Amino acid sequence: MEKTQLLEQIKGKLIVSCQALEDEPLHGPHIMARMAMAADVGGAVAIRANGSDDISAIKHATKLPIIGLVKRVYENSHVYITPTKKEVDELLDVGVDVIALDATNRKRPNGDSLEEIIRYVKEKEQLILADISTVEEGLHALHLGADFISTTLSGYTDYTVREQPGPDVELVEKLVHATDAPIFAEGRIECPNDAKRMIQKGAHTVVVGSAITRPQHITKVFVDGMND
Repeated sequence: MEKTQLLEQIKGKLIVSCQALEDEPLHGPHIMARMAMAADVGGAVAIRANGSDDISAIKHATKLPIIGLVKRVYENSHVYITPTKKEVDELLDVGVDVIALDATNRKRPNGDSLEEIIRYVKEKEQLILADISTVEEGLHALHLGADFISTTLSGYTDYTVREQPGPDVELVEKLVHATDAPIFAEGRIECPNDAKRMIQKGAHTVVVGSAITRPQHITKVFVDGMND
């Protein structure tokens, strides 16, 4: 999908992240495809998905645009969201509308640099969503050629550990004031009011995963709340 068309489709709307890792009860392409179908029926305007098998199944289940990533753990690096060119190639092979990748300042596997990864993706004429944890990382990713930035990794890097619950509204506000580039609000968005607040603060779109598509997380929220 062309960049302008995609931005128009997702503006002020909800993107649903349909992901389940191997150790989670709903793991499997068929289940994630059904989850994406449910999100589509509920009004989501795009899907964020992990891995070529899940993405392929989701593409057959819904016509919504897909933000694709590959989560893979490498030794000596904390970067696991589309960390190397190998994962980029997997996403190019299956076909996605946007490639999401870790754009934090952390050391990447194989000695690759963020600049090299972004340049490689852009050479393939592919849109890039940079997952970041700070304003500086977001601006750097845009400078290198990323099309959009997402607050996905706020609180998940050792220099952005958050004690307070809920989404990082402050980061969204700072990014909105620092750049005209589209900001995707993602991370710890637990309810409709959280999502609405992000849009009111200037986010172009909102991505929600766990609060919609991970029943073990949703159950734990209820259990913890009742125990409190």
